[in-house]
Amino acid sequence: MAVGPVEYLVVAFPGARFADAIAPVLADAVASEAVRILDLAFARRAAGGVVERVALREMDPQGLVPFEPPDDQPAGLPQITDLDALERLPEEASAALIVWEDLWSVPLTRVVQDAGGRLLAHERVPADGGDDVITLLERLAELKQRGVLTDAEFAEQKTRILAD
Repeated sequence: MAVGPVEYLVVAFPGARFADAIAPVLADAVASEAVRILDLAFARRAAGGVVERVALREMDPQGLVPFEPPDDQPAGLPQITDLDALERLPEEASAALIVWEDLWSVPLTRVVQDAGGRLLAHERVPADGGDDVITLLERLAELKQRGVLTDAEFAEQKTRILAD
């Protein structure tokens, strides 16, 4: 089965402002059929610093984002409570983990596979033009910790990052 690239974002926002500001834009992306949401999870840093999971119903009480976890969810997806990014979440703020599949690329992936090809690289260029080395190494370590990269792949990519 051809699958488009899977990506994720972690976004932080004050209080519970997901439904009024973020949910409508995410709902539009799903409606356009360019993406399929694979996971949508929330966490909140309460006063006192404790990070807790928050239910979708609490963040999107009107159900603006049509989300049901798919039956064919890929293994190894990040879990919101395991993300290092939450260490930077301010008190009384919330975060959303949005994991999606790029559906627009599924036909392209299928044609490449049918032609005997395979995906060699898939990287994102940050909106600001680049990441610092520390951020790249943190992301790489997270991929290794989740089992996405082998020790050899981790070492190879770490060498490449440090050489650039």
